[in-house]
Amino acid sequence: MVRIKRGNVARKFRKKILNFAKGFSGKHSRLFRVANQKVFHALLYSYRGRKERKRFFRGLWITRIGIATKLYGISYSHFIHNLKKDSILLNRKMLSHLAIFDPLSWESLMDSLNTKPA
Repeated sequence: MVRIKRGNVARKFRKKILNFAKGFSGKHSRLFRVANQKVFHALLYSYRGRKERKRFFRGLWITRIGIATKLYGISYSHFIHNLKKDSILLNRKMLSHLAIFDPLSWESLMDSLNTKPA
């Protein structure tokens, strides 16, 4: 049987992994075996982090909306219920931005939902 040396393919693969590990410190960026493990974990963490970031921001928007609705004497859940009932289709990110950066629009939105300031 003929011996197959994977020279170019193996070198390309190792080079790709070491390029991924460029910012890592110490042997984690220089030795292939260690860098391979670190790159694998880094890619796993980044995948998971993208999901966690979505969860975090949704919670943040809900908190901000809840605080802004408390000023008008209404709870967050009643506010969302009234929005759905009046078929106002704004997502939580936009509602949060309205509450923070555009108080006049927020006030008119709260008035349109028949809520009175506390």
